[in-house]
Amino acid sequence: MIFTRQRQLRLLSLLFILFPLCLALSKAAPHNEHLTPHEIEERLEECPLVQSLNLQKAASAPTADSYLSKLFYFLFPGSPAVNALLATLYISGPPNFLLALCPPDIDPSSLSIMVAFAVGGLLGDTLFHLLPEIFLGEDEPHKVKFVMVEPNKNLLLGVAILVGFMTFVAMDKGLRIATGGEGHDHSHGHGHANVEPSATTSSVEVNKEGKARARKGDKAVKRVAEQAKPQINPSVKMAGLLNLIADFTHNITDGLALSSSFYASPTIGATTTVAVFFHEIPHEVGDFALLVQSGFSKRAAMGAQFITALGAFLGTLIGIAVQEYGGSSASGPQGPGLAGTSLQWGDLLLPFTAGTFLYVGTVAVIPEMLETGKDKALEVRKTLTQFAAVAAGAGIMLA
Repeated sequence: MIFTRQRQLRLLSLLFILFPLCLALSKAAPHNEHLTPHEIEERLEECPLVQSLNLQKAASAPTADSYLSKLFYFLFPGSPAVNALLATLYISGPPNFLLALCPPDIDPSSLSIMVAFAVGGLLGDTLFHLLPEIFLGEDEPHKVKFVMVEPNKNLLLGVAILVGFMTFVAMDKGLRIATGGEGHDHSHGHGHANVEPSATTSSVEVNKEGKARARKGDKAVKRVAEQAKPQINPSVKMAGLLNLIADFTHNITDGLALSSSFYASPTIGATTTVAVFFHEIPHEVGDFALLVQSGFSKRAAMGAQFITALGAFLGTLIGIAVQEYGGSSASGPQGPGLAGTSLQWGDLLLPFTAGTFLYVGTVAVIPEMLETGKDKALEVRKTLTQFAAVAAGAGIMLA
């Protein structure tokens, strides 16, 4: 153990001493030659010190894949485009089929624990995987990796994150304006018009055959029966329809997130799929409850949710097209980049989706967790349970 530590210290010392020399040698080129970041990385790989570090890292890498890695390889065996489509199928199908088991009168507020778990998963995936991948890239198990800081690169990535965040702010604000103050969240606390059914009695006469025949009041009886049915407030119906539009748009961003994640790396794609999956369960159940409250039958509400799920496939296809035709710095030299950097349009898709995840995990969901009742003991227990659920969701992202 002592020998290993001493060896590591010597290697680190050599790294600090020889790395500037290696970098200078790698840049040794005619003055009229402009080296791209990929070309600089290739020349750094020729440095003896870097090759020595690669050998050491390869020797210490695990020889066998973990069970979780094998599961991910089984679920996502294809190219980034194929894996993104498979992931979209995984996150869209099961949550919608679960709606068949939900009672029509389910209370969305009962999903608070699942919502807290989803928050942990979304924030964990964003903070543990997406943001490090965006700014630093993913670690490679068999070779060392150097990060080159380019002027304006981090600035552009930060702008893309902000654009994603503000896009969801604009969507939520627009929905609140259209519905008179109600937004698109998991609680769906929309009010309903209280209907007090009234009824009148009408005398009937029975003939010899034992059949009842209504007198002149039969039309009034039918009219009263129709009035006795619960009436749905028009504003609630409008909220349900607008919620479908918002849900469709939200699913498009889920598809964008999955496609950009798999083009970044298989690991990032797999963790993002897990986070989106656990987020979709309370999301779909909450939307289902709102549609039922808006006057949809259970079957019609399930059908509407399946239609909105097509938005995820649309977003995935858009993301694949952007990655394939918009280019990506990870796929090699693509010509001049954005604002003098090596970034391509495809590189901005992942930070955009990270911004949307930050909004959904904080602004759109955490206010529900902050809602409290008058029973202090109950609220303390509920808070501890929610915090534990958040920790469990984030912990899965560390696995």
